[in-house]
Amino acid sequence: METIEQVIECSIVKLQTKKEGKFMSNLNIGIILGSTRQGRVCPQVGEWVKGVADKRGDANYEIVDVADYKLPMFGEVDASEQAGAWNSKLASLDGFVFIVAEYNHSITASLKNALDFARDAWNNKAAGIVSYGSVGGARAAEHLRGILGELSVADVRVHPALSLFTDFENGSVFKPADLHLTNVNGMLDQVLAWSGALKTIRQ
Repeated sequence: METIEQVIECSIVKLQTKKEGKFMSNLNIGIILGSTRQGRVCPQVGEWVKGVADKRGDANYEIVDVADYKLPMFGEVDASEQAGAWNSKLASLDGFVFIVAEYNHSITASLKNALDFARDAWNNKAAGIVSYGSVGGARAAEHLRGILGELSVADVRVHPALSLFTDFENGSVFKPADLHLTNVNGMLDQVLAWSGALKTIRQ
């Protein structure tokens, strides 16, 4: 029986082989847009991350927009249909990249609500975080890490943090600095390594 450390090491070796052009995983990674407000900028950030990810050619990446699922506040009304669609989408994914806006030192209410609408579909998967805000969304990212731990999601260490002052023009047009590419790719490396390792547990 392999230890989890051995499985992760094997996944990392596969990733290194991929970088030599010899390997593509069959992992499905969802890039989750966590804000639903009018005028939100997270779709710009999500599309940028997906563009970087797709160029790697190492997994199947897709945008998953919380707004599309029309989730009501958890527990207030019967939401069987919306919850079923949401859980079905999450169940089809092996890992996640959360696009996180910071609101009042935490994550958005819509993202917390979406997290609460699922349980088993989150379990034993990996996640990366790309956050933005006045201090790079760091406080929201730290809150999210605690929630993910309770959902048995392994959050990775590398964390691209985007500033509203230097990475957005007038706070609304996303123009990321080139230096963030290194962190995005480092984060994706870790998400794929952990997602591949944890997939063996779910199987």
